[in-house]
Amino acid sequence: MKPRTNFTRRQFVSATSKAFAGIVALQNIPIYSASEPIAKLKKIAMVGTGHRGADMWGKSVVKNYSDFVEFVGLCDNNPGRLEFVKNHLGVSCPTFTDLEKMINETKPDTLIVTTPDFTHDKFIIKALELGCDVITEKPLTTDENKLRNILEAQRKYNKNVTVTFNYRYSPHRAKMKELLLQERVGKITSVDFHWYLDVYHGSDYFRRWHRKREYSGTLLVHKSTHHFDLLNWWLNSEPEIVSAFGSLEFYGKNNSFRHTNCRGCPHKENCKFFWDIYENKRLVNLYVNNEQHDGYLRDGCVWKEDINIFDKMAVQIKYKNDVTVSYSLTTYSPYEGYRIAFNGTKGRIEMWIHERQPWPKDDFDEIMVIDNFGKMESIKIPLIEENHGGGDTLMKDMIFKENISDPLNQKADLKDGALSVLVGIAARTSIDAGKPVRINELCDIDLIK
Repeated sequence: MKPRTNFTRRQFVSATSKAFAGIVALQNIPIYSASEPIAKLKKIAMVGTGHRGADMWGKSVVKNYSDFVEFVGLCDNNPGRLEFVKNHLGVSCPTFTDLEKMINETKPDTLIVTTPDFTHDKFIIKALELGCDVITEKPLTTDENKLRNILEAQRKYNKNVTVTFNYRYSPHRAKMKELLLQERVGKITSVDFHWYLDVYHGSDYFRRWHRKREYSGTLLVHKSTHHFDLLNWWLNSEPEIVSAFGSLEFYGKNNSFRHTNCRGCPHKENCKFFWDIYENKRLVNLYVNNEQHDGYLRDGCVWKEDINIFDKMAVQIKYKNDVTVSYSLTTYSPYEGYRIAFNGTKGRIEMWIHERQPWPKDDFDEIMVIDNFGKMESIKIPLIEENHGGGDTLMKDMIFKENISDPLNQKADLKDGALSVLVGIAARTSIDAGKPVRINELCDIDLIK
């Protein structure tokens, strides 16, 4: 955390003497305006110090937003990882293994939740009960019962819940939103949306805790929630009916050999999915060095027979505005990215986004606008070499800084989080039951504020 001073953020207008200003400059102390009040830093605490918490909501927040917020507490059930992340962040706040104790002792304004998905509900609800606003990683939760409990707590305690959908902020997705708002190809009637996880990223979900539906809700909840939120946001409508198919046909039991995890695996010479965690020092510090506290193996075998999530999924969604969507997720593709097309009454808008591929990458993302009986327009958006195309930074600016305009309604709230996760829950339910599912059968979305 940056050292606190008695000055406000803006440079002080030197109304006294040039000598004083020179001394201040030599001491590298910022000069501020005496007319501007001292801004009080918001107190934040975080529960969950794994991969996401350590950097996305830890290190980068300390580095870039210490003029706006300060960490007053960190919480995790793994004391070894907790201590490592505290040192990694360079903060002096206390650490806890009990959330309620942390909140009662440190009195944060906001709790950041970055724990495994199936635990989100209990931490969100406890934070709301104890008077905190909440910033939570997606997905909001993993089933309809937990969702209803969260919604009830938010209504009861009237605190804010922000869900962190960074995909909304990537420049090419923001441009797509602008084109749709302008009705560039008329009224949208249907959408084709297909997402591909490559064999490197896709397989990683089957190594970690995500491989069990009781922890992640399946990838239709953990991963596809991102994509369903984009659809809800782009279409500016609410999902109504969901029908889906899914199965496990590649990972898990679909192999002739397996082990508990990659380290020490007798099959590593024959397994293209062998992964050496020791090549990533950060993950060794986070997980390997702290396995004795919780037994979690970060490099689990992708062929384990306890894997019970889907690795291929196809979903049909009908929205209240009568737009229909065909969506799919594949987890073992040779490249990573997605293809999407919006079919309108006056034409079609297409994007084919490559996030990682075995051929040279362009320095731009491209949106194709094709008019019926007319011309084709190519819109090229320069790539930003940051996480999620610069979306992470823009999202955190919106969350932590004040008075940031939001003309595209990119900041996601509790209702956005609920609607996105309901599509995933409905899709999973549809696969299990073999029939379409109405969203309102799971949760009355008219009650979501």
